[in-house]
Amino acid sequence: MEIKRKTVERLAMTVVGNLIYAMGINLMINPLHLYSSGFTGISQLIRMFLIEVLHVPQIGTLDYMGIIYFLLNIPLFLLAYKVMGKKFCITTLASIAMASAFLAIIPVPATPIVDDHILAAVVGGLGSGVGAGLLLRAGSSQGGQDIIGVCLAKTHPNFKVGLIGIFISLAIYTICLFLYDIQTVLYSIVFSVVTGVCIDKVHTQNIKQECMIFTKKAGLSKHIMEDLGRGVTAWDGEGVYTGEGTYVLVTVISKYEEHHLRELIAEHDPHAFMIISDNTRVVGNFVKRFTD
Repeated sequence: MEIKRKTVERLAMTVVGNLIYAMGINLMINPLHLYSSGFTGISQLIRMFLIEVLHVPQIGTLDYMGIIYFLLNIPLFLLAYKVMGKKFCITTLASIAMASAFLAIIPVPATPIVDDHILAAVVGGLGSGVGAGLLLRAGSSQGGQDIIGVCLAKTHPNFKVGLIGIFISLAIYTICLFLYDIQTVLYSIVFSVVTGVCIDKVHTQNIKQECMIFTKKAGLSKHIMEDLGRGVTAWDGEGVYTGEGTYVLVTVISKYEEHHLRELIAEHDPHAFMIISDNTRVVGNFVKRFTD
């Protein structure tokens, strides 16, 4: 039952994440001819080349960007399969198909919903960043720079997933600088930065927490190592007021694992005392996980 519930939750986050992401792009960014980061931005440039240079005719309200986006992601499946495994690759394929479909069928307004470029860049960045972050929390992504970013985060524990989109976008916006005016590029960069920040905030595997646990129950450290797969350091302590002995346990987890740890502690020692510190910087061997 628990596995089924988690599967439904992940599926819901995947659908909602892709929908929010596509809405942020098609409703806020495309109407003002701003450019996204990563593979979405590359897809926008290719679409512009096909329509404005080669004069490829439009097919009704179908947006070629979604089709181009899907085709660009095909080579990355080999990378995802090698680094992240079969499960991540399959869920990512389904997610990319959803993202491509939403990008293709959500109509781009002929008249911008928001005329202010800064407001559109911020709102669009919030939408696309939250959407992409939800996908990563669900153990998937919508492909492109996220596949590259997740693979790098897997092999380099301190790497921030959202940064890869910013790096790739620099190349895209350099091209845009020669095609459009500087304001278009600057507004697009604002969108890219907001998107990257939102991804790192929503994608809670990037947020590390230091947990200090005070307990009188022996064996609690063993349960933490077995259930969460995290290392634990233990000391013998003493309560100054009571003079009673206590175990002091220290471990580092991702914020995504906090709920699991609190349930585990409550089950084995309801009287344990915990101190949890957010945004802990870790240097060394800390394993990042993207699925349970």
